[in-house]
Amino acid sequence: MREAITDLLVDLPPTGNVTDLLLRTHDADPQRPLYAQRTGGTWTDVSAAAFLEQVTAVAKGLIAHGVQPGDAVAVMSRTRYEWTLADVAIWFAGAVTVPVYETSSAHQVAWILEDARPAVVLVEDRAKADVVLDAAARSGRTEATAVVRLTLLGAVDPCDADGDAPVGPAMPTLGTLMADGASVADGRLEDARSSRGLADAASIVYTSGTTGRPKGCVITHGNFALFAVNTLEFLPEFLKQENARTLMFLPLAHVLARAVQVVCFTGGITLAHSGSAAQLLEDLTTFRPTFLLAVPRIFEKIHATAAQRAEESGKGRLFAAAERTAVAYSRALEARGRGGRGPSPLLRGSHALFDRILYPRLRAVFGGEVTYTVSGASPLSEHLAHFFRGAGIMIQEGYGLTESTAPCTVNTVALTRVGSVGIPMPGTSVRLDDDGEVQVRGAGIFAGYFRNDEATAEAFTEDGYFRTGDLGSLDDDGFLTITGRKKDLLVTAGGKNVAPGPLEEKLREHQLVAQAVVVGEGRPFIGALVSLDRDALDSWAAGHGRKGLTVGDAARDAEVLAELQTAVDAANATVSRAEQIRRFTVLEAEFTVESGHLTPTLKLKRAAVVADHAAALDELYAKR
Repeated sequence: MREAITDLLVDLPPTGNVTDLLLRTHDADPQRPLYAQRTGGTWTDVSAAAFLEQVTAVAKGLIAHGVQPGDAVAVMSRTRYEWTLADVAIWFAGAVTVPVYETSSAHQVAWILEDARPAVVLVEDRAKADVVLDAAARSGRTEATAVVRLTLLGAVDPCDADGDAPVGPAMPTLGTLMADGASVADGRLEDARSSRGLADAASIVYTSGTTGRPKGCVITHGNFALFAVNTLEFLPEFLKQENARTLMFLPLAHVLARAVQVVCFTGGITLAHSGSAAQLLEDLTTFRPTFLLAVPRIFEKIHATAAQRAEESGKGRLFAAAERTAVAYSRALEARGRGGRGPSPLLRGSHALFDRILYPRLRAVFGGEVTYTVSGASPLSEHLAHFFRGAGIMIQEGYGLTESTAPCTVNTVALTRVGSVGIPMPGTSVRLDDDGEVQVRGAGIFAGYFRNDEATAEAFTEDGYFRTGDLGSLDDDGFLTITGRKKDLLVTAGGKNVAPGPLEEKLREHQLVAQAVVVGEGRPFIGALVSLDRDALDSWAAGHGRKGLTVGDAARDAEVLAELQTAVDAANATVSRAEQIRRFTVLEAEFTVESGHLTPTLKLKRAAVVADHAAALDELYAKR
């Protein structure tokens, strides 16, 4: 059994917790700018002292509203400063953060409320409050869950989601919490804060499963804290550089984004937030981060946009030449790292030319000062990794799951192999089972699934390794490469985990649908391949005056497609926007045991369907 291990670089006392890291940073330099808030077109620094003051005020407010150590507090918001403030305040109150994606449906939120049983839900605006209140009614927790608006605007909710006049009864806000918490003594807050140790839960993060309801991953204070202090030592080139700063635009409901924000306040790195896709490019330009956490979709879009603009301006050939040069230069650098010759004089000359006339424009998209980025959540094209590296932006690709808190492997600055997901993080052991499954044990691995001992037992081996469900290979130097997915869980190009099973089951409820395969692995959105039930089609056609309609004709028939859209709409109503099926295509072929698409027990062979219908899949994602 092949295995790779990286020893823990920094250990922490078991009685401590994540909040100790913030206090340590504050005590070292209270005026250090930990955050930056955007006001109009300018950024205003928030010092460690100012942030800590706000954190303690909100934490006291939570305590005043009855939150006890160990209680759950949910947060539903886009990425913004107040999300981070609330997260840390929850920890100071000794409570457990339960993140909820801002795009979640009431159906999804209802299960989280029922399972995690949060005492308070912090929401960004009234629209999200309405979703939570709907979910609370569905879960029967209307009286047990308090909804507080996540804003610093005042003691009462002054406006609705669009900034207009209030709609419905006023909601309490963070300002309310701060005011109500004024009566809570410092000693009471300190007792709550210090009541948690490394082994205690810091967060319950719900992850999509392939079947059944989402499971809550219990992420401990130790998972977050040990990741933070060790990552700073493992990736010092960009995390410890002077005046390091980063812009967070990934959803803070994603555990990776929150783990990185712990790294930032532990290392005194200035963190800003950008919660709007429309605002992102401007925020990058004005804030000028020194490093970024991103997902492959960001790099894909920037590359595609740059290529398109070059083509439109008549410089398509120039861009293509610059791209070839960047990729060749990066590959040569990698070859030199393995004992090869490195870039030739001619290649160095071409690269130097493009580094004066074109690559700076690409770097300017990221703000002009980014030299390192970390990419995770889904696989990145090896070609794109070489392209950006050759253009002066290093992409350190890593691998992890919700259950590993953050990356369990990563390419470091000194040890990088493009195409791999790197070596184990400090305190982590990665091995391959006999069937090639990646198994992980270490500081970042979660404590188990919340209220689900059976699922927890199934997820771990007898000697304590977490079964990732992914297939991979390990080279002689300990670099891991992911070669496939043992599970059916899809990960889109934007890093969103999507369970296809429930969507497929919902689609198959429609009379015209025989089988449905939900797709989207590494793609920009979720799609579906649909096969029709021939008998049901005959019946439907007869009832609609369309007797004799063939499967081939039905696959392109506007009325049939409209009927199938109702099935898609019904399935989409059960999931968040990011998980919804945006396009579907009807296949003329049937999925049968004889065709190799169904097992003898009539279970779908997803990989076989996707492989045999690759052309249809490409057409589904073709530009329109």
